[in-house]
Amino acid sequence: MKLLTINPGSTSTKIAVFEDDKNVFQKNLQHDAADLKQFKIITDQFQFRKDVILKVLEENNFDVKSFDAIVGRGGLMRPLASGTYEVNEAMKADLAACQYGEHASNLGALIADDVAKQIPNCRAFIADPVVVDELQDVARVAGHPLFKRTSAFHALNQKAIAKMHAKKLGKPYESLNLIVAHLGGGISVGAHQNGKVIDVTNAIDGEGPFSPERSGTLPALQMAQLCFSGQYTLDQVKKILTGAGGMVAHLGTNQFQKIEEEIIPSGDKQADLIHQAMSYNIAKHIGAMATVLKGKIDGILLTGGIAWNPLMVTRITEKVEFLATVTVYPGEDEMGALANNGLAVLRGEAKAMTY
Repeated sequence: MKLLTINPGSTSTKIAVFEDDKNVFQKNLQHDAADLKQFKIITDQFQFRKDVILKVLEENNFDVKSFDAIVGRGGLMRPLASGTYEVNEAMKADLAACQYGEHASNLGALIADDVAKQIPNCRAFIADPVVVDELQDVARVAGHPLFKRTSAFHALNQKAIAKMHAKKLGKPYESLNLIVAHLGGGISVGAHQNGKVIDVTNAIDGEGPFSPERSGTLPALQMAQLCFSGQYTLDQVKKILTGAGGMVAHLGTNQFQKIEEEIIPSGDKQADLIHQAMSYNIAKHIGAMATVLKGKIDGILLTGGIAWNPLMVTRITEKVEFLATVTVYPGEDEMGALANNGLAVLRGEAKAMTY
């Protein structure tokens, strides 16, 4: 089986070619900001990004018509159960109209479907989008009826890492209770109980620990006062929450490796304090998820790009290892996760779900 995976980001598009479960080609296609600026909304970039992908495949001697499936990163849609979904007209309509929000990942399904339509017997899928929602009812209740907690997190990587860990233990994912912390530009901490993420910090909307670029949970009254101060527009407040918050607001950089390897060792006490505060917040939310699982925890998993940084891993681990064994899976393999989900459907090991 031959698969193409597509993962659009804000200024780049990752693509990979798989032959069965072997990654034979991967490239991160960077897009010039000036090229993207001409498009009014994200989905207007559809043709531009598709053309770039097809050109790179041609330059690297891949015959587009040889693919059995195209698997795109799932975008912002209505809440969904975990799994692999066949791209259909209803999904495309919601993504193209940005019905549930505007994000580069909305392009994944649109490009995948358009490319697949050019190939005989080729199928288009998405898998475990950020809107995967398996919350237990009690986790949805906020402190006022005007508000409701929602699920939006790094579902693709969290699920893939949890299943990888289960396989390593020789146990079904559905038999385990795990806490998974995805540590990247955004941070999400999820409680996985018997194969479902029954509670999770909403990394998209600004909940949970602060991260290199996101503010996380902020003091509510101070936030309300800021919003009504007349000094900030709605777009500026959104930027404070996601994009210009966290480490970059405190220290002027979101380059986490540089913070650990250069800034803190130079004797910068403020940088060390913020680093400690971030590890403290992550550990605190892991502790909160431990109560969700009633203390019955088969493992705590740290993953994402920040998990490559030993000082952060050490500072988190020393605070939470009394709860359960901490295992580190640094980085992420979202391209492999997309391919494996698509491959399972093609092999008949899983059934494609309908949006």
